[in-house]
Amino acid sequence: MNPNILLYALLAIAVIFAGWNIRLEMRIHKLCAGKDGKSLEDGILALKRGVEELYEKSDISDKRIADLRARHHKSIQRVETMRYNPFKGDGSGGNQSFISALADEDGNGVILSCIYARGSVNVYAKPMKKFVSEISLSEEETETVERIKGPHTEN
Repeated sequence: MNPNILLYALLAIAVIFAGWNIRLEMRIHKLCAGKDGKSLEDGILALKRGVEELYEKSDISDKRIADLRARHHKSIQRVETMRYNPFKGDGSGGNQSFISALADEDGNGVILSCIYARGSVNVYAKPMKKFVSEISLSEEETETVERIKGPHTEN
């Protein structure tokens, strides 16, 4: 084999490697460009601090969401109102009386009954736990509670 060919081949390889080296040096210089040589390191540290802050804020947000879910669970979500005439036979009162049942997700709440008569209006409140009241309920109150027990879709 001719030593000149081998020498030219090695020289070509050295030129290619020198070109790659110069290109890499230019890219490193461009990457580290800034006020001083520590710009890249400062940038990486700033990004690290930013990510740590995001994790802290994410933890705070997760706690707030859990608190809101717990509060939402206890809020009034089921409401039903029914108008009726408690004096069906004698024609007095009309459909001016009403019953409203208000309950949270678990069925805890209150049943409000308002009985309207010509000379008076009476309002009664009966507590409810898990859709059951310890105080006896009228037929209309029971019907109203049954209506709020039905399928509940969350928005």
